[in-house]
Amino acid sequence: MISYNPKEWFTFIFKFHKSDTVRKLMPLLLGIGIYSGLVAYFLLDHFNISKSSHISNLTIMHGMLGFVISLLLVFRTNTAYDRWWEGRKLWGSLINNSRNLAIKIAAFTHEEKERAFFKKMISGFAFALSSHLQNEKTRLELFEDNDIKIDHSKHIPNQIASVIMQRINGMYRSQKITGNQLILLNNEIQSLSDICGACERIKNTPIPYSYSAFIKKFIFFYVMTLPLGYAFSLGYYVIPVVVFIFYVLASLELIAEEIEDPFGGDTNDLPMERLSTTIEKNVQEILM
Repeated sequence: MISYNPKEWFTFIFKFHKSDTVRKLMPLLLGIGIYSGLVAYFLLDHFNISKSSHISNLTIMHGMLGFVISLLLVFRTNTAYDRWWEGRKLWGSLINNSRNLAIKIAAFTHEEKERAFFKKMISGFAFALSSHLQNEKTRLELFEDNDIKIDHSKHIPNQIASVIMQRINGMYRSQKITGNQLILLNNEIQSLSDICGACERIKNTPIPYSYSAFIKKFIFFYVMTLPLGYAFSLGYYVIPVVVFIFYVLASLELIAEEIEDPFGGDTNDLPMERLSTTIEKNVQEILM
C-alpha cells in the first residue's frame, strides 16, 4: 500500500508509479488516438462529409449517454471501495481482538511456556491469514514448536484457531484458568474464525461478471463513437479530446478493479504483512 501526503498536489500530478493508470492504459490510449485520427481523416478529408450531415448529430447521443455512464462508474467505484474498506475494518478488528486476547492471557497465566505458546500462535494466525488470502505458503518457521501440529496441506488459519482453543480448554481442564475466564476468552477466539470467513467472502465473491463486462463494453463503444460526432466541430483536435475522455473513464474502471480485491498484491491493496507485524509486536510486548 502506498503511503503518501494528500496535500502534495505537485507530486500527484507529475509523478507516475508502476501501477499508475497511464502506464497500464498507454497501448490503448495510443490505439484510440490513432483510431480517432483515422476517423477524422476519412470524415473530413477523404469523404469530405459536411457538418450538416446526420452523423454530426451523434453528439446528442453522447450527451445523453454520458450521464448514464457516469452513474454506472460512480456506483462501480463506490462498490469496490466498500469492499476495500470492509477488508480494512476486518483487519482492524483482528488487531484489536489479538491485543485483547493477549491481554487476557497475560492476566490469567504467568507460566512462561503458556505465554510463549500464545505469543507465537496469536501472531502466527495473522501471518497465516495473510498468506492464505494471497494464496501463498505460510512461513514454516512460525510453527517450529514440536507441540504444535500444523498440516500445511489444509486450511491453516482454521487449524491455528483450533489449536488455540484446544490449548485454552486444556488450561481449563488442568485448572490453570477458571470457567469464567474460559468464557471471557471465547469471544476473541471465535472472532478469529469470523474474521477469516468474512475476508474469504470478500475475496471469493467478485463483482458479477456480467456487470463488469457491461461497463467495459459500454465505455468501449461510447469512446469509439465519439470521433464520429465531434470530428466535425473539433477537427483533428478530436484526437487528444477522445484520448483524454477514454483515459478518465477507463482509469475509473481500473481503479475499481484494483481495490475490489483488497487482499491481492497490487500497490493499493491492504498492507497485510505490515498489519501482521504490528500484531506480532503488540502481542510480544503484552506477553513478555
